[in-house]
Amino acid sequence: MATNIHPSAIVDPQAELGDGVSIGPFSVIGPDVKIGANTKIWHQANIWGNTCIGSECEIYPFASIGMQTQDMKFKGGNPGTLIGDRNVIREYVSINAATNDDEYTEIGDDNLFLAYCHVGHCCKIGNHLIASNGATFAGHVVVEDHVGIGGGGTAIHQFCHIGQYSFIGGCGKVEQDIPPFMLGDGHPAKIRMFNKVGLERNGFDKDQIQTIKQLFKLFYRQGLNRQQAIEAIKGSDIAAKAEVKTFVAFAESSERGLAGGS
Repeated sequence: MATNIHPSAIVDPQAELGDGVSIGPFSVIGPDVKIGANTKIWHQANIWGNTCIGSECEIYPFASIGMQTQDMKFKGGNPGTLIGDRNVIREYVSINAATNDDEYTEIGDDNLFLAYCHVGHCCKIGNHLIASNGATFAGHVVVEDHVGIGGGGTAIHQFCHIGQYSFIGGCGKVEQDIPPFMLGDGHPAKIRMFNKVGLERNGFDKDQIQTIKQLFKLFYRQGLNRQQAIEAIKGSDIAAKAEVKTFVAFAESSERGLAGGS
């Protein structure tokens, strides 16, 4: 299947385009860019740098992908950006390259970034993220799978870790890690509840949700510090549950500390 490139688009002859790629008017594609099959680039988008985009993605007008990091430690070289398959990147989203050679800003598959989102250098974004309008990810943020981020300028501090199946409310300020299955909200973000609606939407059954509810109460409603809460969970009757093991492993490995309870 041939590519479809508008005559006004500027596509460097060294760029590698898969079958069925569509590039709209006035878009700019740099020499080191690779774009997978059936990806659609709307008009006036910019894709530059050492950037690889997977198949069946859709990139909307005025998005900027793969431009040089804003990290002031950048010393040159050819760091890059890796984006998987079936991602939707809406208007004015910016995704920066990593900082050092052999480093990449990485985004997995099936993610949705709504307008004006920003993904900073060296972020590692998993799969099935929904990031609402204006969500911002500072450098080195890690986001696990099936996360929801509210819009309105929600800001995630550099090096924060966002656990799987968690949700962050709109207009939030995230300074510490958000554990798996939890709902964080506020300025700064605190854990308000477990992410019940998100878990239901993702097919968690009643027993799993009840386990996570009990986990939430043990960790956030007993007045314990982090280590005491972890020990209480390990000694509980839910300790062997998969969701509990995931939560405990996340809590024990947290470097920025966990967002506190409300």
